[in-house]
Amino acid sequence: MVPNYRTVAQAIAEVGDVYPEHTFVFQDLRGNEFSYTFVELREDTARRAAALQDFGLEKGDRVGLIVIEPQDFILTFFACLRIGVIPVPLYPPMSFGSLDAYAERTRKVLTSAEAKLLIASAKLQNVLWALVDQVPSMKKLVPVEQFSEGKAGTPQFPEIVPDDIAFLQYTSGSTADPKGVMVTHGSLCANSRGIIYEGLQLDADKGDKGVSWLPLYHDMGLIGFGIATIVTGIQSVFIPTLRFIKRPSVWLDTIHRHRGTASFSPNFGYALAQRRIKDSDLDKWDLSCLKVLGCGAEPIQPETMRSFTKLFHERCNLPETSIMPAYGMAEATLAIALKPANEHFQTLWCDADAFQNESRVTAAVEGQPALEHISCGIAFKGHEVKVLDENNNDLGDNVEGELCHRGPSVTPGYFNNPEATAKTYRDGWLHTGDLGFVRDGQVFITGRLKDLIIVNGRNVHPQAVEWTIADVDGVRKGNVIAFSIPGKAGEELICVVETKRREEDHAELIDNVKKAIQKDLSLAPRDIVCLRPGSLPKTSSGKLQRRKCRQQYLNGELGTKGSRAIGANANRVTLAKHVAASMWSRAKATLR
Repeated sequence: MVPNYRTVAQAIAEVGDVYPEHTFVFQDLRGNEFSYTFVELREDTARRAAALQDFGLEKGDRVGLIVIEPQDFILTFFACLRIGVIPVPLYPPMSFGSLDAYAERTRKVLTSAEAKLLIASAKLQNVLWALVDQVPSMKKLVPVEQFSEGKAGTPQFPEIVPDDIAFLQYTSGSTADPKGVMVTHGSLCANSRGIIYEGLQLDADKGDKGVSWLPLYHDMGLIGFGIATIVTGIQSVFIPTLRFIKRPSVWLDTIHRHRGTASFSPNFGYALAQRRIKDSDLDKWDLSCLKVLGCGAEPIQPETMRSFTKLFHERCNLPETSIMPAYGMAEATLAIALKPANEHFQTLWCDADAFQNESRVTAAVEGQPALEHISCGIAFKGHEVKVLDENNNDLGDNVEGELCHRGPSVTPGYFNNPEATAKTYRDGWLHTGDLGFVRDGQVFITGRLKDLIIVNGRNVHPQAVEWTIADVDGVRKGNVIAFSIPGKAGEELICVVETKRREEDHAELIDNVKKAIQKDLSLAPRDIVCLRPGSLPKTSSGKLQRRKCRQQYLNGELGTKGSRAIGANANRVTLAKHVAASMWSRAKATLR
């Protein structure tokens, strides 16, 4: 039976009637697993919904959600959706050294959302209570563990319709002007069906099962494996993100043990798995169960996909057609295009000169410089992707421009931000800000409009430079940023790399990087900067922040703002400051 729910709230309440024995399995940081049938999910989320209403929350109220444990996150998030309370997922603090910046960004997001309540893991409350005083609309902080305790209440379920906002997804890079995407129940259901049925081609009746280590505060993990699966009756296993980062082998081991058929990861996850997995692990895993291994959320490097497929096909029986490049964004709910299932992923080699100087996609010429682009597949039925120039002219096939999208998965805009909404959603189209081209219906992503580097009249995508540098011995793969700055005769190329090499060895590394860029791209960078690991700025979902890195370079601040750039004593002072402020806010709250 194929469920066809109108809202996610309806799916949570009714999917247990169709698949009473299907489960969500949650791992903790130690690998212990806790299973909930869909019937038990309905019962637990009802109890939590009643507890939320006991705090005076009503349909339309916003609540911040900073929860580490997948089990508590999903159950509390679903409880909110069932009663129309709008959760605002936020990432937890990543390090003590960046606590000041974290607190400021979180304050801005919660203020923008006008959140009434902050629900957080108990272990975080000592540093998060201060936000209660800093956000005008906020009443208090409640440990998420409190919702799993006590007697079951009887919630009042309001009518939820497809146009109602389900949750607010704040984009991971938004800082000065946070933008909360209004994700509706209708757009979630439309995108979920497109992902599961058209894209991944999964079938709940055939035992298909998702396995995910992705952060639940990020749309790919939350929608792809929490919401899309409950809407379609697919079972899922959730691995804590921190557990994967510490031991990447747990991802593929969980797939092997649970016979998972679908999983997703950004490009860096595939690279990390290849580097860190032991030979003994490869001998014991059987990955023939996998139908889909999706890749998205950051630029996809074809060579990473090829080497991953080769290794795990030869050693673990991974199907060669399982790799699925994907394209999407929060403003489109999640997915825009996916490679067709059961097909090999495709790349296209094109003439570098025609592409960089004229934005035209033409066949590569033997012996001449060429660029490789990876296909992210086709748009869902009822959805469209087209390519526009700066004057909104439709460029048609095989010409690079801004990718624009429309269809039932597109969200209505940004919460309380009509100016940003009008800028991004124009003339019935979502203007993505992404550069790319379409060829025979397939979507190719080439970069971000704002990140494009123009050197001597050539359009150079930063990924091309970064991938070339990443192959240089001594450079940390996935930790390279390229950008341009104004020079006397035009834009000039700057490259920033992380390395574990000693400072006295940096000159040799810089020379090797220069030679690689000249050989592969015929470019001469003005400057190459070497930083220690953990120094490059990244978003909460692990994406490199090019524009922030560029600004740090211009300000002379490179290497002083990363997660590991502050000393131990400064870390302790920063932590003590936030704990003291939180204790004071908490004490005042008890006296009200």
